[in-house]
Amino acid sequence: MHLSPSGGAPTDDAPSDEQRVETAAHGLLRDLAVLTRALFRAGEYGLTRSEVSVLDALDGAPLRVTELAARTGMVQPRVTVVLQKLADRELVTRRRCTTDRRALETTLTPAGRHLLEQGRQRMAAALLEGLRTTTVDDCEHAVSAARRSIGTLAHAMQPPEAT
Repeated sequence: MHLSPSGGAPTDDAPSDEQRVETAAHGLLRDLAVLTRALFRAGEYGLTRSEVSVLDALDGAPLRVTELAARTGMVQPRVTVVLQKLADRELVTRRRCTTDRRALETTLTPAGRHLLEQGRQRMAAALLEGLRTTTVDDCEHAVSAARRSIGTLAHAMQPPEAT
């Protein structure tokens, strides 16, 4: 028995919590994939999605390969290959970690940061164009709400931290 959608008395015909979430999630992966492909295409980075994902993960602070693998969902050997390609294009630099000389940290170069920013500007322009029937305020609100929602879902799906 479940509560009615209005929060009133329990009903036998109301969908379960799992059914409600399943209905809401129907098509979510497909829609996210379509949006991701469209945004990537609009960014015109001239890089693979893996390469852009690594650049995006590096925006903010230098990271080790293990941290990049965790943030991008790639395996460490793949991250290493991607980093070498980005370093060959002078979009990232790698240096010894100051706190652990055994480890390497990777940082965006000015060229890498510029490429990432230019792509983001093109993506923003494409979003504005795609939502052209709305105001800039409405577009900003829609994108911000989507980021918050996706962030909430992503956080919920993270494995619990080992204690």
